[in-house]
Amino acid sequence: MLWVKAFHIVFVAAWFAGLFYLPRIFVNLAMVPADSHAERERLLLMAHKLHRFSGLLMGVALLLGLWLWLGFGATRFSGSHWLHAKLLLVGGVVGYHHMNRRLLRGFEALSNRRSHRWFRVYNEAAVLLFAAIVVLVTVKPF
Repeated sequence: MLWVKAFHIVFVAAWFAGLFYLPRIFVNLAMVPADSHAERERLLLMAHKLHRFSGLLMGVALLLGLWLWLGFGATRFSGSHWLHAKLLLVGGVVGYHHMNRRLLRGFEALSNRRSHRWFRVYNEAAVLLFAAIVVLVTVKPF
């Protein structure tokens, strides 16, 4: 099980790297002048590839997490409120990942209405989710 746990951590960290960087690409896309088609297309290509790759990382991370949960006995954690909170936050991270796809589609359709400042703030949500999950798993406060 230690190998599964190690690879789960690796894939979660890699997935979050994509979640940290993709909104930074959105910041740059929101700042691209309307007449700069080449720059816009390059950033869209980067964003699309990063989102697709981080989606694969997400899938592996979630499967390994499920393996850990089932391997340690899901019923054994019934009184572990930190785990319930963590799973709720993981659901939030999955939602954030899918929100990134929705935002990317908006850029592709030229329908983005948000400013680069909004994307700078939005980018911090992944950091807060990551920090909260790490604290819950490490400290197990409740």
